[in-house]
Amino acid sequence: MDVLIEMLLVFVFTWQFVVLVLVVVLLKSAILFVPQNRSFVIERFGKFQSSREAGLNFITPFIDKVAADRSLKEQAIDVPSQGAITKDNITLTVDGVLYFRVLDPYKATYGVEDYSFAVVQLAQTTMRSELGKMELDKTFEERDKLNVNIVESINKAAEPWGVQVLRYEIKDIVPPVTIMEAMEAQMKAERVKRAQILESEGDRQSAINVAEGQKQAQVLAAEADKAQQVLRAEGEAKAIVAVALAQAEALITVGDAAKTEEGQKAIQLDLATKAIEAKQAIAKESTVVLLPDSATDVSSVVAQAMTIINTLNKGA
Repeated sequence: MDVLIEMLLVFVFTWQFVVLVLVVVLLKSAILFVPQNRSFVIERFGKFQSSREAGLNFITPFIDKVAADRSLKEQAIDVPSQGAITKDNITLTVDGVLYFRVLDPYKATYGVEDYSFAVVQLAQTTMRSELGKMELDKTFEERDKLNVNIVESINKAAEPWGVQVLRYEIKDIVPPVTIMEAMEAQMKAERVKRAQILESEGDRQSAINVAEGQKQAQVLAAEADKAQQVLRAEGEAKAIVAVALAQAEALITVGDAAKTEEGQKAIQLDLATKAIEAKQAIAKESTVVLLPDSATDVSSVVAQAMTIINTLNKGA
């Protein structure tokens, strides 16, 4: 009896343990934790059931299963080097980096087998197509435009895959060695040309500056000469005015003195002296001198002069 009881107890405990384990397994299978920026694609009996976002989720154990785990983060993939022919038939070796992210986990799972591989292949074919529309020089000058065109083309083709290409960056564009040498020679010629142009512009500007300096020097010299002449003329005019004023004052003084008796005597003496000097000068210039009889007497000459002075004084 005791053995039966013990066996029964063991059976009961074993059954409870099995039930407990089964409950734990069921709960573990039913609870689904989805990390941040990830999405789980759930299938039920092999058919798409739903997409579960980040957080705590519940599924039906043994019926639902996680078919795919898709990252919603931005991803970067190297695009391997490849050859491409430009519009002017130059072969280039180009590589790049592709940045994309999954927008629709359902399309990324059922729309394409491997969306990463598909996007890279699409990037390569699109890059070859876009480079074929451009000449060699434009590929270096318009790299940003080329990147934008590649992104737009990839997004149109990758829309059924639930993938969005954010940007595409070309890392290196390597032309053939002969083209590189030709480009370096062209760049060297351009630098020499620019140096010559800059040198000629410098010489031209220098000549212009010298000419302007000479012109300004001549203008300044002419203005200085003009100012000097004006000052000289003003000085001479002032000197003439001063002399005229002095002569006028002298004449006034002489006239005032001539009105007195002493002045009359001084005038007679001066006239007599000047008459004698005049006769002497005439005698030196010519051997024959004709003078009126009345003019041979100095006293008569003085008398005539005094008569004129007196007449002038009376008229004043």
